[in-house]
Amino acid sequence: MVPPKSKLGQNFLRDPQAIRRIVAALGECTDRTVIEIGPGRGAITWELASRAGRLVALEVDQAIAAQLSHDCSQLGPACSDKVVIKTVDVLAFDFEEASRAASGKLIIIGNLPYYITSPILARLAGSANMLDRAVLMVQREVADRVTAKPGTRDYGLLSVMVQMNGNVEQLFTLPPSAFSPPPEVHSTVFRWRFAPRWQDLGLDRDSFLSFLRRVFALKRKTLANNLRAAEIPPDIIVSALASSGIDPKSRAEELSLETLACLWRSLQKNGAISLSETAPSFRSTT
Repeated sequence: MVPPKSKLGQNFLRDPQAIRRIVAALGECTDRTVIEIGPGRGAITWELASRAGRLVALEVDQAIAAQLSHDCSQLGPACSDKVVIKTVDVLAFDFEEASRAASGKLIIIGNLPYYITSPILARLAGSANMLDRAVLMVQREVADRVTAKPGTRDYGLLSVMVQMNGNVEQLFTLPPSAFSPPPEVHSTVFRWRFAPRWQDLGLDRDSFLSFLRRVFALKRKTLANNLRAAEIPPDIIVSALASSGIDPKSRAEELSLETLACLWRSLQKNGAISLSETAPSFRSTT
């Protein structure tokens, strides 16, 4: 058995009941391609193998990937004909190509390594058009941020980035004892149903993400102050806030997706935001 590597954030799920609940939460997938992120020792992999039409497991650890491939071969054609183990970093995986190969949208499942959870969520958000749904396990505090509502302590940039790409809901939380070795934190499983909202909210994706990074830059500052720090002229800020129905004293974390989108559109209409695919940015109109 390949020992866990702490530098890769490897905490292997070992609770049989939790494994079954996670796979069940994925729903029907007998004719679909499922992508598993970080299969580890295969706890979810082997439970899912008999249910998925095709299963592609992405494992960055070469030793573990080799062990999984060996285990799969021992299970015979029923496994080896439908399960593919890829030694690859999920951040470099081509979801678009995988979706083309599957002739449809992909289903995602995974126990995400804590140290790169946010980059993985960003990668999935950027690939949302190729994805149908995901069941993911993350640190409980991250799940609280991902599913947070406007006006709550946990609502911020990560919340908006994820929720712009579909509905999210927490399912259940697991204690450290469900893993080997036990982590120092609890883990929460959440489901993400992908439905990108860029078009219906009239947004340019790259420019809006740049805008979000600016307005959430300093949570203690008001939205107006963060916009001024981004070199938006004061008169345009006042006009945009008023046309969007936003109190000048509001902070970004108090605003819904729809209100943030309205503010972006107002700023863009007034020429305070430039649209650039390569380098989206704010620009001064003075």
